[in-house]
Amino acid sequence: MRSHRALWPFLSFSSFSPFRPLASLLGSVLSRLPSQCAVCRAWPSRPVCDACVARFAPPTARCGGCALPLPEGVSRCGDCVKHPPPLDACLAACTYAWPWPDAIAAFKFHGDAGRAGPFATLLRSAPWVELALEQCDLVLPMPLSPERLRERGFNQAHELARRLSPARTDPALLLRTRDTVAQSGLPRAERLRNLSGAFAVEPLRADAVRGKRIVLVDDVMTSGASLFAAAQALRLAGAAHITAVVLARTDPPR
Repeated sequence: MRSHRALWPFLSFSSFSPFRPLASLLGSVLSRLPSQCAVCRAWPSRPVCDACVARFAPPTARCGGCALPLPEGVSRCGDCVKHPPPLDACLAACTYAWPWPDAIAAFKFHGDAGRAGPFATLLRSAPWVELALEQCDLVLPMPLSPERLRERGFNQAHELARRLSPARTDPALLLRTRDTVAQSGLPRAERLRNLSGAFAVEPLRADAVRGKRIVLVDDVMTSGASLFAAAQALRLAGAAHITAVVLARTDPPR
């Protein structure tokens, strides 16, 4: 029996493609078919089996402001106490460690958009994510610049968001106003300066944000600078509550 994962590249249509509804339907169907687990190679299974999710994405106590792992009973890390981020909550499904970096890279850089379904399921299983989705008014994917969107063919955060809550997802409300240099290797202060003014709410739709509870979705959170900059733009537009939901969180610096 041939793995349905071989069909995923053909579902990598642009977020603006007229084939997107068909891609969504096919992706939903195929994600339920037997396949080989990408981690342990169990067969038949889902793209990532339940046993591997339990082993490599266990529930973890995390900072409520930036999702870094913390000892049990501690709700905020020292940095978030000193410099409160513009987020009311920050939730992560797993640590950015093996086997997730390769799987996420295949998803976002190699046109494997079919992984969005299993990844969204993993996100929903993380503590408090389901509640955040139930209580929110809007689910907003972290936007890509037009250059990056053309390069990848789709926005991976949008693919996750529309599988988490299709009726509440709005990919056109939060905008990326300019591309920025790579964040990797930059200190925190420079990351924040690099992203200053990089996000904005669609000017003609600012009222859609005012007073709303928003879930902000992204795939990987490294320093948090991008999410914080986007959240700040939503705050300026009057958002009442912002929860960031990310697939993976990088380990704290050593």
